[in-house]
Amino acid sequence: MMAGRLNAAMAAAFVVSIGLLWVSRPDASRPNVEFLPEMAHSPRYAAFEANPVFRDGKTLQRAPAGAIARGYPPLHYAATPEDAVRAGNELENPVSSDDQQALTRGEKVFETFCTPCHGAGGRGDGLVAQRGFPPPASLLADRAVGLKDGQIFHILTYGQGNMASYASQISREDRWRVIRYVRSLQAVAQRQTARR
Repeated sequence: MMAGRLNAAMAAAFVVSIGLLWVSRPDASRPNVEFLPEMAHSPRYAAFEANPVFRDGKTLQRAPAGAIARGYPPLHYAATPEDAVRAGNELENPVSSDDQQALTRGEKVFETFCTPCHGAGGRGDGLVAQRGFPPPASLLADRAVGLKDGQIFHILTYGQGNMASYASQISREDRWRVIRYVRSLQAVAQRQTARR
């Protein structure tokens, strides 16, 4: 009995709500009323167009002082031998020596950017050197083996001697991967020397 009354009340409420919806149905000839229309229809400005919103009247605003582009933290080093040594002491390679994917990527980047001068094995006998350009130092020499990863990163970033900067061609992550690959070449060369 109680369930029957509850069902009847719910049915009546349903019928009343349908009736209210029918009575308050929108008039198709009248547009709806927008609440806060500025939120839905804000004015757009092109990057170099005048803009009354800002004091200087420009749409494209300068980044605030000290802003850092996402993914590009600053390197506080100069292109000097002293800063190369400092980078060697301060920077550590974030790429693990047992990361096979990083090593494979480092090899590909090495083949693309380093092989023309340094050669496939890193001995400084690439095609550029064979065609008369002063050959680079061997990456397998004791001096190169003794360089710290941070110092090699600095050299790749800022250049050294006849080697130009590769900062615009090779991403930071790939520079570290190349260093891991060069270390693997050096390790193979040292094992071969030890066997002799």
